[in-house]
Amino acid sequence: MERKLRWGILGCAGIAVRAVIPGLQQSERNVVAAIASRDADKAKETAERLGIERAYGSYEALLADDTIDAVYVPLPNHLHLPWTIRAAEAGKHVLCEKPIALDAAEAARMVEVCRDKGVHLAEAFMYRHHPRYRMIRQMVESGEIGEVRGIHGAFTFNNAANHTNIRYRRDWGGGSVYDVGCYPISAARLVLGQEPEAATAHAFFSPEHDGVDMMASGLVEFAGGVALTFDCGMWAYSRNTLEVLGTQASIEVPSAFVAGPDGGYNFFVVSKDGRREIEVPRGNQYALQGDEFAATVLDGETPAFGPEDAVRNMKVIDAVLRSASERARIVI
Repeated sequence: MERKLRWGILGCAGIAVRAVIPGLQQSERNVVAAIASRDADKAKETAERLGIERAYGSYEALLADDTIDAVYVPLPNHLHLPWTIRAAEAGKHVLCEKPIALDAAEAARMVEVCRDKGVHLAEAFMYRHHPRYRMIRQMVESGEIGEVRGIHGAFTFNNAANHTNIRYRRDWGGGSVYDVGCYPISAARLVLGQEPEAATAHAFFSPEHDGVDMMASGLVEFAGGVALTFDCGMWAYSRNTLEVLGTQASIEVPSAFVAGPDGGYNFFVVSKDGRREIEVPRGNQYALQGDEFAATVLDGETPAFGPEDAVRNMKVIDAVLRSASERARIVI
């Protein structure tokens, strides 16, 4: 029988309960064996509801469980660094929710510690593990849409009425760039296969929400006059799209980052010949993320996205946030 990776979940966050745990449970090579919360009753209730073997009343107790191979960290952004390091020191591989840290320096520290402890570290950008992004990259690289002239990404939602949400705590790493702007930034880097040179951003910082950026618009410059334009927000109508514009055609991805567990992954190519729908294989992107992680840990396969990629993405986020704050163009 093929060995499976045994997971512990550090916290009962919504993203863990709604998406990551079910995805791991649907995957081929992973088992969710334990969950922890600082509230023991909450951990127990969540474990019973999701069919998880063990529940712990502290993160420390889960990390002390020798049967756990890997942990998923869905905690608020300011806790990613300390708990990733503690997990690595306990010999656990780590899947950390995005953004991996509060800045590139923190991310680099996490990468360094995990490397020293011999554990795998990955950032939980689930969307890029689905085959549709390999299909999009191949289409771009083949020249099917001509030369790339620009990319536009949008990721917005409206949750502004929930003033107690952790996304609205400045000291916890709140704000729309951290929460959703990181997706189009990551996607542009992925599609173009290169790192940007500079960033400029403008943001709406809301006094009602601890001064975090509730909406941001940005320009991220790549070589050759190509740029990503993006907007992200937590006080705006919901959108979740990506467009890659070429000289001969454009690629439209309507559910670019968040899609249904088994559908909604198709995208479109628009050209002088019309709008053509590209059929994409079904598959839960959270399950695919888990199986790729397991292949790295259990089989020694090279990860599609190494931990250094997370540091490079944070460098762009750092520049975007600094630009929005200083109202200036920031060279990366």
